[in-house]
Amino acid sequence: MGTSLKKVAKKAKDYKYVLLVMRHAKTEPFGDGGDAGRELTDKGRKQAKAVAKGLVTHKMAPTRIACSSATRARQTCDRMLKVFGDDPKVDYRQSLYEGGVQSVFDELAQTKEKHRELLVLGHEPTVSIACQWLASSESDATLLDLLNLGMSPASLAVFGSNEPFNQWQLHSGELIALLTAKDFE
Repeated sequence: MGTSLKKVAKKAKDYKYVLLVMRHAKTEPFGDGGDAGRELTDKGRKQAKAVAKGLVTHKMAPTRIACSSATRARQTCDRMLKVFGDDPKVDYRQSLYEGGVQSVFDELAQTKEKHRELLVLGHEPTVSIACQWLASSESDATLLDLLNLGMSPASLAVFGSNEPFNQWQLHSGELIALLTAKDFE
């Protein structure tokens, strides 16, 4: 029951601005290093690379990335950058690790209009709750219901809008798709 990346990319092209909200890839269980120091597993590294390849293949690679400063999010981003190359501007933020939903809205507010594809890479439950708050009334109710369950590792929500990110408020983007790591395999 996978989602067609081709169809998602085609629908995203209907919008001037595309927001990607992603949960970091699969990580090791809690250990001595504390939560912020948890690292990706081999599966997580493969997930991050597969998501990046899928985004590039379907011309949905971001021009800016706002990434949590936690180790697992940075490692997810690093794996993706190996596929994306030098193009995306990356900002690592402690606030995306500990700041909750407001940190996602802060990233939108700080994004310049020239950036039309933004990736926010963070953690649960912040990413799924932020997605619920961002989703407009045009969004598919089934996708919104799925967000209530939370986003699994390496999941990606895709939003579209014709408004620049720095003008987004509550319910500003159409939730186009909710993709899991398996959709990129």
